[in-house]
Amino acid sequence: MRPVIVVAAAAVFAGAAAPSAQTPTFRFHGTIEPVRSQVVAVPRLTGTGNVPMVIVRLAKAGTVVRPGDSLVEFDRAAQIKNAHDREAEYRDFIEQINKKRADQAAARAKDETEVAQAITAVRRAELDMLDNDLIAPIKAEQNKLVLEEARAKVVQVRQTFELKRRSDAADLRILEIQRDRAHNAWKHAETNAEKMRIVSPIDGLVVLKTIWKSGSFGEMQEGEEVRGGQPILEVVDTSRMRVRTRVSQADVEYVRVGQKARITLDSYPSRQFAGRLDQLSAIGATSGLSSRVRTFLAVFTIDGADPHLLPDLSAAVDLDPEGR
Repeated sequence: MRPVIVVAAAAVFAGAAAPSAQTPTFRFHGTIEPVRSQVVAVPRLTGTGNVPMVIVRLAKAGTVVRPGDSLVEFDRAAQIKNAHDREAEYRDFIEQINKKRADQAAARAKDETEVAQAITAVRRAELDMLDNDLIAPIKAEQNKLVLEEARAKVVQVRQTFELKRRSDAADLRILEIQRDRAHNAWKHAETNAEKMRIVSPIDGLVVLKTIWKSGSFGEMQEGEEVRGGQPILEVVDTSRMRVRTRVSQADVEYVRVGQKARITLDSYPSRQFAGRLDQLSAIGATSGLSSRVRTFLAVFTIDGADPHLLPDLSAAVDLDPEGR
């Protein structure tokens, strides 16, 4: 935007000569914005998808808040109920795991007894084999078959024992996974319930965001449904404000960082504030009208605080140019 050049001319009294020189002043137009602010958006809940939430409490526009003051609260009944259900499910899985471990301990003791009996049978058959030289050949052959059978049973019982232990470990692991899932769902539901109450992180003024609803723009209201990530309001620190504007490439060589300025609000033309140029972009952006014309972003800080300095108000910045 090409600034307006205002010429400050002295009043000419009757019979007095007009001044020989006039001091040009560059005027830039911009928007008031806070130096520090915090945008409050609808929280994204864990594990529930992008489900709509209902606003039950909302701070009024223009409310002065302190850190910890409530800004917005959503309906948390569903999340609290979900947290209680998941907690009950988690504790039920714990009891199932304890019962499963007790049953597996009893089954293991029974299987160990069966393995010990099979080993005892092998040793008894080995002792019977020592008498083969003293007994009939047919009886000796029977003892040999009994020993082979006992040894085969030991191998079979041990393999069955290992397979049962693996199966028991898998069954127990399944219950533990289900327990961990229920625990995570329980904690997620509690975290979601905590997210649905948002407090102010800084001192400032509440400014409600405008959204498109019912064919027109309007502010958020209690009872409306919103979705995760949607901005609701902004907490603005009104103690430090600034003006954001653009400087044409033809005039950028006349301004310097730290240069003093006079700032006037369009809504309150009788009020004037002192300020200075705080930031000036080093690279110009192309204009929307012509690719040959570039503008440079300039940020002017305003000295002091005033209740009339509110965000998004249009302002004029008067700047006395310095030499090239």
